[in-house]
Amino acid sequence: MEGRTTIIRTVDDVIDARAVTTVFQPIVRLDSWNRRRHEVVGYEALTRGPAGTPWEEPLPLFEAAAGRGRLAELDWVCRAAAYRAALDAGLPFGVTLFVNAEPAALGVPCPPDLAPTILDAQLRLRVVVEMTERAIGHDPSALLTAAEACRGAGWGVALDDVGAEPASLSVMPFVHPDVVKLDQYLTQRPARGDAARVVNAVVAYAERAGAVLLAEGVETREHLDAALGMGATLGQGWLFDRPGPLPPDVRTRPGSATVPFVVAPASPGGRTPYELVAARRPTAEATKRMLLPLSHYLEARAHDPAEPPMLLASFQDARHFTPATARRYQALARDASLVTVLATELPSAPAQGVRGIALAGDDPLRGEWNVIVVGPHFAGALVARDLADTGPEEQRRFTYALTYDRDLVLDAARALLQWVVPT
Repeated sequence: MEGRTTIIRTVDDVIDARAVTTVFQPIVRLDSWNRRRHEVVGYEALTRGPAGTPWEEPLPLFEAAAGRGRLAELDWVCRAAAYRAALDAGLPFGVTLFVNAEPAALGVPCPPDLAPTILDAQLRLRVVVEMTERAIGHDPSALLTAAEACRGAGWGVALDDVGAEPASLSVMPFVHPDVVKLDQYLTQRPARGDAARVVNAVVAYAERAGAVLLAEGVETREHLDAALGMGATLGQGWLFDRPGPLPPDVRTRPGSATVPFVVAPASPGGRTPYELVAARRPTAEATKRMLLPLSHYLEARAHDPAEPPMLLASFQDARHFTPATARRYQALARDASLVTVLATELPSAPAQGVRGIALAGDDPLRGEWNVIVVGPHFAGALVARDLADTGPEEQRRFTYALTYDRDLVLDAARALLQWVVPT
C-alpha cells in the first residue's frame, strides 16, 4: 500500500499513511525438497514498517501501536497490505496465503478504507489466518472467538509458535486449527527435554483432527530431518528461501491446495453439558456430599504446570463459590491454561486468575453443576442436574454422569464455552 505522506515521525504516521509493506516466505512440502527444487504450497506474509525508521521491524512496530491504543487498526492495515500484494501479484487460489492476526483485532470492525481489499481477498484468495498461542495467556476467549470468526469468513486457522507456550496444548482442540505450526525451538533443538511432550500432544491432536503439522525455522538439513521425524509434512525457513517479494512466475503456478481445511466439530446448538452427556451416558442419583470428592478429584487434575489443562465449572449460584473454593481455584489458576467459573451474581474476577461469567436468573445452566477438565492427554467431566430439594445443603440431590471419554468431554466443554465465547 502506498503511503499518503512521506513524512514519518511517529507510529501514528505509519498507521495513518498505511505505510507498511509485505514480504513473503515460501511454505514447502518437506518430502519434495532437494538442493535444486521443492514444491511450494503457500506463502507466509510478513510485515515490514518504513525502512530506516524505528518501526521497520514488526515487533517494535506492533509494540508502539499497542502503546498508542491502535494495535487492532495496525493489524487490519497489515493484513490488507498482504492481501493487496498477493492479489496484485496474481497469487493462484490453490496456493495458500498465511497471514498473521492479533485475535483481539478480529473482533474490531475493519476500517472502511480497507474493507474493499478484505472483501476482494475473501473472494479470490485461499487464506489461513495465523494466531499465536501466546494470546492464550492474555485473552483465551478472544482466541476462540477469533477462530470462529475466521471459519465464518471461509478462512482456515493456524496456531502459531506451538511449543513456546505450554497452555496451547489444552486449548488446541477448541481453536481446532487446520495447521499447527511447530515453534522453531522444536525444529532446531529436538533433544530439548520438553520437546517430546509437546510433539506427542500435537501429533495426537493432528491424528484426531486431520490437521497438518508445519515446522518453522528449518535452516539446515539437520533441521529438516528433525521436522520430518516429528511428523511435519510442511515447513518454512532459510533452507528453502528467505522472505522477499513473491516470485514473478507465481501467477502461473497451478497450486495443489495441499493445505486442507479440516471439518470443525458440530456446534453444541445451545445444549448444556448435562444435556449432551446424559444423552450418551447413563445417569445416577447422588447427594452433593457424595459428588464433592469427584469434583475435587477433577479439580486436582488441573494442577499440572508441565501440561497446563483447561478448567471450566458452573456452580449455579455465586453462594456456592465459597471463599474456600475461591482459594482453591486461585491456586489452580497458577497452573491451568484457563480457569472459568459460571454462576448467578458472579463478578468477572471472582478470584485472582479466574474468569467469572454471571448467569441470568432464568438461565438453563443455573440448574447444573459442572466441572470439566481438559488437558493434552487427560479429559474428565462431572455433569449434574439439581433435583431442587429443600433441606441441608450437602444433602441436596442431583442426577449426574461422570465421563472420561475424551470426545464426549470435549463436547461438554464446547457446550459450556458457549456461555464464555460469544457466537
